[in-house]
Formats: sequence, structure tokens, C-alpha cells
Amino acid sequence: MILWHCLALLLLITVQTCTAQRCDEFTDLDLSHAIIGTSLKVRLLLYTRDNVTCGTLMSHTNLSAHPQFNSSRPTTFVIHGYRPTGSPPIWLDNIKEMLLVRKDMNVIVVDWNYGAANVNYFKAVDNTHKTADNLTAFIKKMQEHGASLSSIHMIGVSLGAHISGFVGANLDGLIGRITALDPAGPQFTGTTPDKRLDVTDAKFVDVLHTDIDALGFRAPLGHIDFYANGGTDQPGCPKTIFSGSSYFKCDHQRSVNLYLDSLNRTCASKVFPCDSYKDFLDGKCLDCDRFGDAGCPVFGYDVTQWKDVLLRLNQTKTYFTTNSDSPFCMTSYRLEVVTWNQDVRRGYMTVKLHGNGEVAVATIDHKAAEFKRYTETKLFAQFDKDIQSVKKMSLKFSSGEALKPKHKLRLLRIRLTHLERKERPLCRYDILLEQNKEVTFRPLPCEESNF
Repeated sequence: MILWHCLALLLLITVQTCTAQRCDEFTDLDLSHAIIGTSLKVRLLLYTRDNVTCGTLMSHTNLSAHPQFNSSRPTTFVIHGYRPTGSPPIWLDNIKEMLLVRKDMNVIVVDWNYGAANVNYFKAVDNTHKTADNLTAFIKKMQEHGASLSSIHMIGVSLGAHISGFVGANLDGLIGRITALDPAGPQFTGTTPDKRLDVTDAKFVDVLHTDIDALGFRAPLGHIDFYANGGTDQPGCPKTIFSGSSYFKCDHQRSVNLYLDSLNRTCASKVFPCDSYKDFLDGKCLDCDRFGDAGCPVFGYDVTQWKDVLLRLNQTKTYFTTNSDSPFCMTSYRLEVVTWNQDVRRGYMTVKLHGNGEVAVATIDHKAAEFKRYTETKLFAQFDKDIQSVKKMSLKFSSGEALKPKHKLRLLRIRLTHLERKERPLCRYDILLEQNKEVTFRPLPCEESNF
């Protein structure tokens, strides 16, 4: 009998230990589920600094059952989008872990894979409203336990962006922040604000656009809208259909990768308010005076530092460019060129900065620049990395017309001004550029006192 009691006690301890260590995971489905179709089921997985890698499945009605959940802490909801193959998003682990590094908070991953996994996209769209109603009821329970709506941040990807908007509208726009990562366009473009994400759905709404010509939403939706690389054709993404499924989803998914970079503080991408991507590339939108001493905003998680001025401006449309891989951020300069050729020259410029064993490259080739005698031509140069101390500089001029006679470009002066750091511009005088030949020289601090 004593032996039996000992065995029973050992079994109980083992069961309790296993239960304590049990981790709930995101629903993993496959293509067969999507083909058959899934019925909506919303699961809420809680992560905190005490259980960063081990999710806890939350009750929708009894928050007291979850001692890890602290209603006095801010809460961030992460909401995925359409899952045509049923597989879990590959970025989930990274985003929840990075959020918890940034702040002591509750991170709740909204798993609506049963509902999003369906080859019938229209069915998944229908389920966005039901998912939003489910989340709305849960947040009201949070309020009953002392949570503040203003401390809630919702990060929604694609369809998840509109789910966030529906929840915000249900709660009268009192949620603190909605971050929308390439909000879905199909079935939402052209609809009224009550049928999609809208600037009134939260106290602060920031939106990233990366695929406006296909899966994403084109028009501005938030207090600040970021258009990465104009919102289309992200660098490094496939250009032809022969690349398979990545051709269709790479631009759309890039939104998450860019946001992860901002969370990880890998680097900060400065953004510039502008009416169009063309004007941005032409360097017509480099004035950030409207943002005061803080200068132009940065894309991503830390844009809230500019929240007050952005709210006063109501809706701000911004642009920035990126590299093809992480770190995605580029460094912006203004390049001013004065030539003394008798005839007008048209062409493209490649600029290299050398320093500390590194080389940064900027290729200004979106259109042929026009160089007139004694006339200053202003170019917007975006380098793939930031060289803190520039030792040398290289220039190459090209007309882009291989069959025409090669010309020379005589530079009376060039001036290179960093747009993100307040430092003296770099200058060089009297340079002769032969077409397609790189010239390297040492730039010097500009002599002008007013820069």
C-alpha cells in the first residue's frame, strides 16, 4: 500500500511538471485544410518576459486563470493575414521576441489560422469581421480587469491590418496605436472607411505600403503612411513569374521584414514627406522643417517620437528607399553639381564613398539628369550604407547611350551634404569626368560658411 501511494505521488508530480512546462503553439495546418476549407476559430497566445518562447493559450472569458497576464502592462496584439497554405507565419517568433526586448509588455499572438487558411480568399475576408468581434469582446474583458485602451497596440499584417481597424472602430477609436503592415488591397480597395482600416480607428495609426500594385492597399490610411521604394517592386524580389510563389508574395511580405529591422534597431530609415515617389527621387522633398528640431521621422516602431506633430498634420504621406536585404536602411545625401560644359549634358551619376575599409554606393539612375553650364543641378543620392568618416570619393558619369559619342563632363564644383547628420558638407572643385570612367579623389570640408 505504501509503495502504491509513493507511485501515485510520483505520477502526480510528473503530471504537474509536464503541465507546467506545456507550451501552446500557433496552429499548424497544411494545403489540404485550405482546400477543404476551415471554420473560424480564434486562439490567443500570450507571451511575456517570463515566457518569451513558451506560449500560453488564453481563455476568452476568464483572465484570472492567467497569472502571467498583467493588465497594468501595455499589451500588443500581433495579427497575421491570409494563410493560403495553412502554415504558420515564419516571422512570428522574431516579432514577439523583439517586442519583449523593447518593452515589458503582454504580447498576444492572434491565431486565426482556422479561418485564414482557405483557398477561397473571399471566405477569409468574411472571417476578418468575425475575428474582430471576437477580439473586441476579449479587450472589453481586459478593461474589466483594469486594462487601458490607450495602452493597446495592434500590429496587423495584410488582412490583419483591417482586423485591427475593425476592432479599433468597435472601440470608438480609443485604442492607443494600430500599425498596419501592407494592408490587404483586394476586396478593400474602393470601399468606405467603415469597411476597412481608417485613420480614425486608433489614436495613432501608422501604415507601411510595399505592394500597392498587387496584394496591398494603394491609398493612405493612417496618420503617417510609409511607401517603401514607392510601395512597389521591392529590391531583391523576383521580377518574373518563373520564380514561383515568391514572385507573388515577396513584395507583400517585405513589409514584415522591414518592420523587424526597425524593432531590432538594426538601423533607422529616415522618411521624407512627399506627394509622389517621382518627386521624392528627384530630391524635391528633402525639407523636414515641419517636424521641428527632431527632423524627418524614422520608419517603424519608433515613429511615435513624432506622434504629436503627426497628429497635428493629420495625414502625412512619406517615402523611403531600402536595400535588398537586412540591414535595409539607406543613407541619404544631397549632391549638388555645377558644370562648365559649353553644351548641355544629360546622364546618370554613380557615387562611391570610401572610409574605414568600407565602400558605400549610390546610383542615381531613375532618370537622366540635366547638366547646364554654371547651373546647379541638385541630385538625391541614397547610399547602401553609412560611412561615418569619408576619406575618399568616387564619381562616374554615364549617358546611358552606348552607341552615341562619349562625352566629358567638366565639374566646376560638387557638394555632398548628409541629410541625417548636421555636419559640414564635403566639396571638390575642378574635376573632369570621362564617360563611364570612375574618378577617385579626396573631398574636403566646404569653404562656405553658410551650409
